[in-house]
Amino acid sequence: MADISLHKPYPAAEIEKWDFETEVAVIGFGAAGACAAIEAADAGAKVKLFERNSGSGGASGLSGGEIYLGGNGGTDVQQAAGFSDSTEDFAAYLKMAGGPCADDAKCDIYADNALDHFDWLKAQGVPYRGNFLSGKQIEPVDDSTLIWSGSEAAAPFCDNAKPAPRGHVIQHMGWGGGRPLMDILEKRARDLGVDVVADARALALIKDGERVVGVIVNIDNKPHFVKAEKGVVLATGGFVMNEDMRRKYCPETFKLSDPIGDQDDGTGINLGVGAGGEAIHMEQFFTTCPWTIPEPQANGVFVNVQGQRFINEDCYHGRVSRCAVDQPGGKVYLLLDSAHFSQALDLARTDIVGTGATWEEVEGELDMPTGTLSNTMAFYNKHASEGQDPLFGKREPILKPLDQGPFVALELNFETSYFSFFTLGGLKTSINGEVLDRVGEPIQGLFAAGRCTSGLPAWGHGYSSGMSLADCTFFGRQAGRKAAA
Repeated sequence: MADISLHKPYPAAEIEKWDFETEVAVIGFGAAGACAAIEAADAGAKVKLFERNSGSGGASGLSGGEIYLGGNGGTDVQQAAGFSDSTEDFAAYLKMAGGPCADDAKCDIYADNALDHFDWLKAQGVPYRGNFLSGKQIEPVDDSTLIWSGSEAAAPFCDNAKPAPRGHVIQHMGWGGGRPLMDILEKRARDLGVDVVADARALALIKDGERVVGVIVNIDNKPHFVKAEKGVVLATGGFVMNEDMRRKYCPETFKLSDPIGDQDDGTGINLGVGAGGEAIHMEQFFTTCPWTIPEPQANGVFVNVQGQRFINEDCYHGRVSRCAVDQPGGKVYLLLDSAHFSQALDLARTDIVGTGATWEEVEGELDMPTGTLSNTMAFYNKHASEGQDPLFGKREPILKPLDQGPFVALELNFETSYFSFFTLGGLKTSINGEVLDRVGEPIQGLFAAGRCTSGLPAWGHGYSSGMSLADCTFFGRQAGRKAAA
């Protein structure tokens, strides 16, 4: 009998008896798996969904329930708030947000179809209040819908794509809208007849020749053989909880201490690579210390241990944090004056490490060489008072001179402050969710969606809130439809 391994498909010829038979097998019951199952079942396929936990959710259930949407003139919510959002601007922003890792074809098809996807979400029963909440937000604390959720209005993005808010949040009071979103998608999948098997962990794919024809799952500590006539959809999340994979592919994350995920141990990525797929952009990760970035703290200035600015602070908090982690010395400082200081949440785990009546005094308390931080702030304040930031392009109304003492420096230490993070790299897939091999050809019978793939949120320096759920719901649907075809 052949060995059962994540890294090598099991030969179908050695299976004496199938424990389950279906047309489409979906592995993972987060939003990607749920949407894949819904679309496959809606297309008439017999679907079994296997989840290693005892219920649905995954990382999607831990999220804020925010989905990045726009294009084609704007959603009804955007238009009601007075924003027009062209497909061209939407696609341009997605490509800039993806940076060197952007998949142009995925950006284009999503921008073209995001409005229809919004209608589809509402048709599944996902509710939206329909109002706009202005200002810089982490998540709405009420049940508001539309927020600025990225760097749309900040340089360099606003110079290349007309800004519009695109974060659409499920109607839900307070943070944590991902759980009610998953409840709705789970109900829809079950109503369509999807057979959900919980406490079932994927062990290996099954191949007949070059085609994936099933999967082996562990149930009650025994391997069970699942025949999937049309295909297998991997929707198992990233690899943030797998330290060996992080050390191999994404070692920079070891600067940080707060991973975000559920069972994100790279299972789907390993299964896909073992079957001949290619894993791409595995070094990419998202991180943020968001509790220090909303207004009024965004009026502040970030400097590294050398007293130098490195980012326009009016952009998205994840972009600020990801650029911060690139800085030397294991920490950065957020500088504020008395007009703009407010105490960060305790969750941020930040400390006041320097104060003074002048920036020279703060510079001294931080043990920086004379003339470093003080010259940085003199240059910044001179131009900010004129409404300019010639170095980084920070814009009014967030651009403010910090000239009202006393002054303060908050330390954001990468190891001890709250920098949450998750991985972004994964399997290379087509716009239809097909897992691709190293020459770009689909692996027959194998599909994937969500964070086990490299999708719309491909570059940590350009991430926007809502891109992960946008990616996993839309491309989960694509994978489910293609598998059922």
